[in-house]
Parts: sequence; C-alpha cells; structure tokens
Amino acid sequence: MATILIADDEQDLLDMIKDALEDEGYRVLTATDGNEIFPLLEHQPDLIVLDIMMPGLDGIEVCRAIRETVACPILFLSARREVEDRIEGLTAGGDDYLTKPFSLRELKARIAAHLRREQRSAVGREMTTLRFGNLAIDLKQRKVHVRNREVPMTGKEFDILRLLALHPGQVFSREQIYEKIWGFGEGSSATVTEHIKKIRAKLSAVEPGLNPITTVWGIGYRWEK
Repeated sequence: MATILIADDEQDLLDMIKDALEDEGYRVLTATDGNEIFPLLEHQPDLIVLDIMMPGLDGIEVCRAIRETVACPILFLSARREVEDRIEGLTAGGDDYLTKPFSLRELKARIAAHLRREQRSAVGREMTTLRFGNLAIDLKQRKVHVRNREVPMTGKEFDILRLLALHPGQVFSREQIYEKIWGFGEGSSATVTEHIKKIRAKLSAVEPGLNPITTVWGIGYRWEK
C-alpha cells in the first residue's frame, strides 16, 4: 500500500483528493501549509502532491528544502498556467506539474504512473539492496542507511551485518561468524561480540529501539525476519 502525502491549503479540495485516493487503496497523509509537511516525512511517503501557493513556506520552497533527503516523486498543483511557473517547479526538483482546475481521474492516473515507474526502478535496486523497514543495506556500495541517513560502519562491522542480513532467521555461533569474516587463524571469537555491540549502538543511535540482531543465548546471533 503506497503512502501519499498531500499538501494544499484549500481544505475542501484536500478532503476531496484524500477521499479519492483512499478509495484507490492508498494511505493518505495531509497538510494545509508548508511547515506541516516536515514532520510527516517521518512516514516516508512514496509520492508527494504539493500545492505551490500555500501559507508559510510555499510548495517551491518546501520542494527545495526537502529534495536532498527525499527521493520520491513530487507532483505540483497550481493555478498558475504560465510556462515559466512550470519550469520553476520542475527546476526546484518537482517531477510533474498539474494546473488547477484538474480532473481527479488525471491526477490519479499521474500518481499511478509515477508509482509504477518507481517500482520498475526499484527492481534493479533491490537486487543489490536489502531493506528491512527503515533500514537499507547497499551490498554493492557497502553502505548502511536508516531513515535515509547513512550509518558509518567499519569493514568488519559491515561484513557481519551483511552475513546475518542475508540469512534472516538463521542462527550463527560466534565461532561461525569469526571464521566467515576473519577466516581461520589466530584470534578470538570474543571480538564478534564487541563488533555486534558497536553495530547495535550505531543503529539505535539513529533510530532508538532498532535492533535486528537478536542474541540467542548459549548459541550465537540471529537476524530477525
């Protein structure tokens, strides 16, 4: 179920769009001015519909402010019909522009088209990226992100994270993890415990309570499905 964030100061129009999209099965979040949008980004919307003319921050200002951290499509709504206005919206980081008054059928069609495009793009990304809620592990670039914020990991920390995440539900002993990450030779499997402590601390520092690695007492560790 995709999440759509709509921001428009016309309450009647906002309610009408919300009802229409909920009828299509979308989860809909709403805001009536630019400043209300920022806390709603915590819900990680799949698409944002922004009215350009709003009190406080307008749609263009909001788009510029969030574009570096928000990757989802942004569709502008505006009563402005001049070509220059459309260019300004698209240059600010928007993906589409719909002028008022508009057809609800067209709005729904454009939203569906953008979401389909995102899904097709995600197919290639998912082959190299593991996703667990707000946690994303990029296997190719060896990067970890929580809520779109990069969490720095050492080489060995990333290797442990990848090993466990690639086998959710499987229990690995400290000795097994040590052998797979460090190989055979001198050393102690106790270092695995220290590395996992650091991984947990780094993840929970970004999102308190985030701990996908479960300790299986007397045996080892398991990545929760």
